[in-house]
Amino acid sequence: MTVRRGRRPGSSPGSGSAAQEAILAAAKKQFSELGYPKTTIRGIARAAKVDPRLVAHYFGSKQELFVTVVELPFDPETAFARLIGPGPEGLGRRVAEFALNVLDSPSARQTITGLLRAAASEEQAAVLIRDLLVQRLLTPLTRELGGDQPELRGSLLGSQISGLAFARHIVGLRPLVEAPRDVLVDALAPVLDHYLTGSLRDPAT
Repeated sequence: MTVRRGRRPGSSPGSGSAAQEAILAAAKKQFSELGYPKTTIRGIARAAKVDPRLVAHYFGSKQELFVTVVELPFDPETAFARLIGPGPEGLGRRVAEFALNVLDSPSARQTITGLLRAAASEEQAAVLIRDLLVQRLLTPLTRELGGDQPELRGSLLGSQISGLAFARHIVGLRPLVEAPRDVLVDALAPVLDHYLTGSLRDPAT
C-alpha cells in the first residue's frame, strides 16, 4: 500500500512529470536501502539527477516525501481478516503477536520507525501519518469488530503499538529491547483486549 499525496499546489499537469517520477523512484529506493535517518534530500536529488530545490518544490520536506512513497509492510485487509476471523477470544494476543512480528522484521521495522520519526519531527508529516494510521488502518480494524467508539479504540490501539515501537526501537529502552518475546506478548495482550473489546465507560458512572 503506497500513500500518494498528489501534486503540490502550483504544479500543472504534465509539467516536470519525468522529474517527479525520478524523484519518487530515488526516494523509495534510498528510504528502503538506507533507512529514514540516513536518507537526505540532497542524496535523493543526486540519484534522481535533479536540483534539490526541485524535490522541495514538488514534495516539500524529507518527512512529507517519506510519507508520500512509504509502502506498508503488510496488506491491511488480509491482516485484519486473519486477526478478526477466529473471533474476539484471544484477539489481543493475536494483535500483539502480529505487531511484534512486524517490528521484528528489519525492513518492516525500518518503515514503521521511519513513520514515527517523520511524525515526531514535522506537523505536516504528522497529519499525513495520522490519516494513514488512524483513518485507514486502526479505525477500520475496530469498526470491523462492531463495538462502540471505534475511533477511540483505534487511537488507543495505535498509542500502545506506536509507543512500544518508539520506546523499543528508537529510544532503545534496554528492558524492552532485552525482554523475551513471550513476556511482551503476555504484557500487551490484556491491554489490547481491553482497548479492542472491553468497556471504555467509567465504572463510577
